[in-house]
Amino acid sequence: MPSQQDSSPSKSYHFDRVFGPEVDQATVFHEVVSGMLTEVLGGFNCTIFAYGQARTGKTHTMEGDLSTASSVNAGIVPRALQSLFETLERETANTRSAFRYFMELYNEELNDLLTPDNEPRKLRVYEDNTRKGSVVIQGLEELLVKNASDVITILQNGSNKRQTAFTKMNHASSRSHAIFSITVHTKESTPQGEELVKVGKLNLVDLAGSENIGRSGAENKRAKEAGMINQSLLTLGRVINALVERSPHTPYRESKLTRILQDSLGGRTKTCIIAAVSPAKCNIDETMSTLDYAHRAKNIRNKPEANQRMTKRALIRDYITEIERLKADLAATREKNGIFLSKDNYDSLLGESQARKDRIDEIARTLVAKEEQRVQLERQFSQKVEILHQTSSQLTATMTELEERKAELGLAMDEILQIQNRLMAQEYIIR
Repeated sequence: MPSQQDSSPSKSYHFDRVFGPEVDQATVFHEVVSGMLTEVLGGFNCTIFAYGQARTGKTHTMEGDLSTASSVNAGIVPRALQSLFETLERETANTRSAFRYFMELYNEELNDLLTPDNEPRKLRVYEDNTRKGSVVIQGLEELLVKNASDVITILQNGSNKRQTAFTKMNHASSRSHAIFSITVHTKESTPQGEELVKVGKLNLVDLAGSENIGRSGAENKRAKEAGMINQSLLTLGRVINALVERSPHTPYRESKLTRILQDSLGGRTKTCIIAAVSPAKCNIDETMSTLDYAHRAKNIRNKPEANQRMTKRALIRDYITEIERLKADLAATREKNGIFLSKDNYDSLLGESQARKDRIDEIARTLVAKEEQRVQLERQFSQKVEILHQTSSQLTATMTELEERKAELGLAMDEILQIQNRLMAQEYIIR
């Protein structure tokens, strides 16, 4: 990849796959996604996301033509759904079910794209106390789906709700990050006849493109959108750098995007990144930035783990526990035997709680930064002390050598005086 100046040396990048503009959608799907679908059915969580500047084909690669998976221009999402359900239908011996959700991150606000209302529902993100590094999204609509055609229809409806706008670089520029996820449950039997439930999850993420506001002509609302997009992508870049450099602190919480992708970056998920670049010479700086970004991300080492297989009895027990909890909440509501708040007060309470939590996280990050600074200062102090010891030793050695030279000089002066005296005595005798 040559730099913008012809005199500059070229730079090489090494990736698992490289696709030129002549490659069709089917080839990208078979080379990148097919193997990961097998992992999903094997009980792993897998993530595929596309990254790059605006107008490089990310949405085309991920979604493409959503009318049907058989279309030449159908992207990864419809093809993955079609292939996944075809595989499940072939395995008729196993009972299976699939749940899916579709949401977008717009101006750091999570919106549910599967709500029946025209206005997407706002969502909240919380830490999953049962699984470190994962999050729970409150209020997210999960739909049970039975075949690929149903899923694609729902996907089309959700995609139409996604935020897009006209810019100088793209007449339908994505103004939000889209996260599509499908969870597959399959039932199998052990040799002892015990039924187990295996769970796999596929996350497909279409990131909004990094954007040069001056070139895109974004103003007012569009400029704010571009700023929020770039900010979340910069945070994603800092997370990747921290993981590659094995920093003691990884800034996942600085953006909702990185909180959602936390398990996909350095966690237990199998992850694939598609870096979309432009062949245009005028975009060489953005292209180099994208390639550097992808090259750093390739050095992240996840530790994939298959989801724990649950027995049917344990799964039913969890469902019963959840039902009992809901019944208790319902009974408390009917009997007014509990704490009741208006929605405004409840939302205010949640907001205050979240603000305190964010403040605590901010203080924790500050403490980590101060600790890093302290360690660095101690290291510098130790280096200075070592230099001082070395300098003191050198000074002592130099002073000792100086005293020796003084002693030698004194002896030499005495010898010179003796010679002068002898010369004067000889001169006197000669006279």
